[in-house]
Amino acid sequence: MKKSSLVLLASLALFISCGSSDDKEKKEDFFPVDAFLKSQIAQVDTTLNTIRQFLYIDSSRTDTIYIRRENFRAVAKDFIGLPDISASKYSDRYTETKQFDESINRVLLVYTPVKPEQELIQRQEVLIQPDPAAGDKIKTIIINTSINTKDSAVQKRMLWQVDKSFQVVTIKQLPGQPETTTTTRVVWNEE
Repeated sequence: MKKSSLVLLASLALFISCGSSDDKEKKEDFFPVDAFLKSQIAQVDTTLNTIRQFLYIDSSRTDTIYIRRENFRAVAKDFIGLPDISASKYSDRYTETKQFDESINRVLLVYTPVKPEQELIQRQEVLIQPDPAAGDKIKTIIINTSINTKDSAVQKRMLWQVDKSFQVVTIKQLPGQPETTTTTRVVWNEE
């Protein structure tokens, strides 16, 4: 009886350990870019700094506009309307790569879609400056998007410099028309 109990316990332990190895390992959560950008926008909403927008159209025209704080959220709409890939429904649709770039002293978190043709965000990067003494600091967020339809293609290259500025480069291709490039740069804290 003792021997059969031991065999039963060993079998049960083997079954439990096999079951846990079959389960997917809990994936580490993606960095919450959406929440971070919304906190940055809320911070700018309360700043007393001058907010300026520079608009470049095909490198031939430039406009400079002063933005009121209450209009900042509307100007930053390209960043607000993006899918939050840190949400659980995106966990299997994107992969995360972590690396350290010694040349710029930054940790890079890079997110790319498993099926690029099905996703708006084609690449998302978070650059973090490591600092063991004061704590790591997020410095830059880069997001590339692409929308392709049968009659147009729109790509956006977006850059958020934390606590300083953002830039959106929009490249449009419409049927029968030349490609256009518009760059919008918004600055609220120049050093």
